[in-house]
Amino acid sequence: MAARGGGAGTTAGTAAAGGPATSFQRKAAGGSRLSALPGTRPSARHGQLLLSSGLPSLDAVLGGGLAVGTLLLIEEDKYGVYSNLLFKYFLAEGVVCGHDLFVASAMEPPDNILKKLPAPLLDDTHRNELREEATPAKSEDFQDSMKIAWRYENLPKMEASPTTSTKFGHYYDISKTMSPELLQSIKWHSFYLPEELSLEPKLKTWNMNCGYASLLHSIQRVICQEGFDGSHPQKKQKNILRIGIQSMGSLLWGDDICSSDTPEDIHSLTKFLYVLRGLLRKSLSACIITVPSHLIQNKAIMERVTNLSDMVVGLESFIGSERETNPLYKDYHGLLHVHQIPRLNSLICDVSDTKDLAFRLKRKQFTIELQQHTTVTWLIHKRRSEMMPRTCYAVYVRCRFCFLHQKTPGSHFGLGSSRSGDFLTDFPKPSCDCQAPVHTHTKKNKIK
Repeated sequence: MAARGGGAGTTAGTAAAGGPATSFQRKAAGGSRLSALPGTRPSARHGQLLLSSGLPSLDAVLGGGLAVGTLLLIEEDKYGVYSNLLFKYFLAEGVVCGHDLFVASAMEPPDNILKKLPAPLLDDTHRNELREEATPAKSEDFQDSMKIAWRYENLPKMEASPTTSTKFGHYYDISKTMSPELLQSIKWHSFYLPEELSLEPKLKTWNMNCGYASLLHSIQRVICQEGFDGSHPQKKQKNILRIGIQSMGSLLWGDDICSSDTPEDIHSLTKFLYVLRGLLRKSLSACIITVPSHLIQNKAIMERVTNLSDMVVGLESFIGSERETNPLYKDYHGLLHVHQIPRLNSLICDVSDTKDLAFRLKRKQFTIELQQHTTVTWLIHKRRSEMMPRTCYAVYVRCRFCFLHQKTPGSHFGLGSSRSGDFLTDFPKPSCDCQAPVHTHTKKNKIK
C-alpha cells in the first residue's frame, strides 16, 4: 500500500511540475508523415490513407474514397459516355491536389485527354451556383412518397452539391475545361500504345501480349525512378501517383476477349492485373481502369477480372433502352451498381447501406444519388393498385327466341372499372339452332 501511494505521489508531482503524467507517449512520427501528403486523409474505419476519386458522391459509396495501393475497376456503359467522365474526374482531382499522373490509352493520346479535364470550382461564387443547380425541386408526389416508403427516412444522404466545409475532394464544372497553367504545375507521364509499339520492339513476356507488357514496364519504371516505392527516396516531399488506364481489354490493346468467346490470350488481362496489384501494394499510388465489360463474351474472364480488382463499379446507361422513356426514370440517366468494395484490415468488406443508386448528367456536373423518387413512385403506384378492388365479370348470353340461357366460356377481368369498353364485345352465340338476336348481360363478383 505504501509503495503504491509513493508511486501515485510521484506521478502526481510530475504532472504538477508540468511533465508527462505517464510513460506511454503517442508516436506520431510515421502517422503524421503519411497524413501530411497532399490530397489525402486517413480512414476512420481501417486506418488506410484515402484519396478522392474526384466525385464526392462516389467517395461516399466506396467508403470514403480510394485507399492508397488499391485498384478501382469501372465497367463502362454501353457507349462509354459516363465512364469517361469518372475517368476525367479522377485525373482532374490529381491535378488540383498536385499529384503525379500516369495516363495510358490506346484510343486517344493522353495529352488530348488532359486538355479535356473539367475545370475545378475553387471559389465560393461558383460553388453557390452549382449548389442551386444540384438542389432538386420537391414535388407533391415525392412528399407523399416519404409517408409510404418509410425505409428511406433514415438512409444517409448522398452529398451531390458542394459545401464550403469540405476539405477532402473538390467539385468540377464539366461545361468548362481546365486551364493550361494548372496542368503545367504538375508532373505527368503518358503512355500511348500506337507510339510505344512503334518505338519499342514487340516483346511478349510472361505469356502476355506486347501492349500489356510494355505498359507494365512503363509503370514499373515510373514508380522506381520517381521513388514512389520507397526504394529511392524522393528528392522533394512525398507525393502520390495516380494511374489511369482507359478501355483496358478492348481490341485497341491487341486483346481479343471482346471479339471471341475463346480468345487466344485468355489470361493476358488477368496476368496484367495480378502484376499491377503487386506494384500498387508496395508504392504510394492508386489506379483506375475502365473496362468494356458489356463486350466481353466470356463471363468467366470478367469474374476473374473482378476478383483481381479491389473495387468494382458498373455503369448502366439508359441510352437506347426501355428505361429511357420510362416515366419512373425520367430524372436520371442511368444506374450505378457497386459490385465489390475492398477488404482492408478486416475479413469482410464494407457493405453500403444504399443499394438503389442512380446518376444524372446535368449541365455543369455529374452526380450520383439515391433514387428515392424513382423507387418510391413505383411503390405509390403499386400501393394504389393493391387498394383498388379487383372485379370478375361473368358474361351470359340468351337467345331471344327459345330463351336458351348459357354462360360463355371463361371470365373477363377488370381493375376497378365497369366500362363496356374494357371487355370483349364478340361473344359466342348459344348452342341452339335459332337465328334470333342474342341478348347479353354480365354478373359482377368481387375477388377478395
